[in-house]
Amino acid sequence: MELLSQYGLFLAKIVTVVVAIAVVATIIVNLTQRKRQRGELRVTNLSEQYQEMQEDMSVAMLDNTQQKLWHKAQKKKRKQEAKAAKAKAKQGDLKEAGKPRVWVLDFKGSMDAHEVGSLREEITAVLAVAKPQDEVVLRLESPGGVVHGYGLAASQLQRLREKAIPLTVAVDKVAASGGYMMACVANKIVAAPFSIIGSIGVVAQIPNFNRFLKNKDIDVELHTAGQYKRTLTLLGENTEEGRQKFREDLNETHHLFKSFVQRMRPELDIDNVATGEHWYGVQAQEKGLVDEVGTSDDLLLRLMDGREVISVRYLQRKRLMDRLTGSVAESADRLLLRWWQRGQKPML
Repeated sequence: MELLSQYGLFLAKIVTVVVAIAVVATIIVNLTQRKRQRGELRVTNLSEQYQEMQEDMSVAMLDNTQQKLWHKAQKKKRKQEAKAAKAKAKQGDLKEAGKPRVWVLDFKGSMDAHEVGSLREEITAVLAVAKPQDEVVLRLESPGGVVHGYGLAASQLQRLREKAIPLTVAVDKVAASGGYMMACVANKIVAAPFSIIGSIGVVAQIPNFNRFLKNKDIDVELHTAGQYKRTLTLLGENTEEGRQKFREDLNETHHLFKSFVQRMRPELDIDNVATGEHWYGVQAQEKGLVDEVGTSDDLLLRLMDGREVISVRYLQRKRLMDRLTGSVAESADRLLLRWWQRGQKPML
């Protein structure tokens, strides 16, 4: 018995030491990351990537002898290019090439549109260097979410429009509700044939547990200053007046949504498409919701002809604790989003 007691005490000491080390390590990591809270901007030349892939495929089709000759020729070519670049640098000729650029951004939106934080940094970076002949392509995927989040995301895209930088939004999967609010800002919308487009409507739902609480003899008191500080509640008894005000607020939000889309795409028959319905890419083109049917891949390949296509991504740095809690929240968000999507569209 004494042996078991000593063994248990030994284990407790070991666990205490391990926990203490883990806590100290976490504090050190968090202190280190606080010094570099700002995110990282990643710039990738997609034109060069595509050219390398094209070359790899071409070389793979050659026999061994031809491959050796090709590699030899490429080595010689790179030496000549490096020599020429060095000579230009010595002469002080550091002017940028006159080739127009296509800046490629990506937005995969969640329900709360927290990705707008990265989008605003990416757009600011592009605006800092973009030339008049440049343009922007946004690869967008979002079924929508909270009004204020997607309203801000659309406003970020308007910054490009105000600077007269052509913006094309490419939708491969879905741009619905708040996602379409973002897409309609573009000068041109390209959608894949079976992408989901539209859903220009507003929805809100709230459960009410008042009857359940009454059955359990539980009272809920809610005190407000202002007639409509609260309209519908989770626990209190809702009134018809509150319901009516809630519907009025929804209708007002819908009106603002419609007005925004109409202002961005004045040729659109807004009353015909602002019913809350969604359509597939081909149908959306017929209704004027999109301008062209196609994938983002084909769009970028076309733009590579005579242009330099560059991807810009802003990656937020997160603390260790934020990563742990954030991953759980994002998993729950994705699960809810998946359930919502399954209820909103047919399955194949």
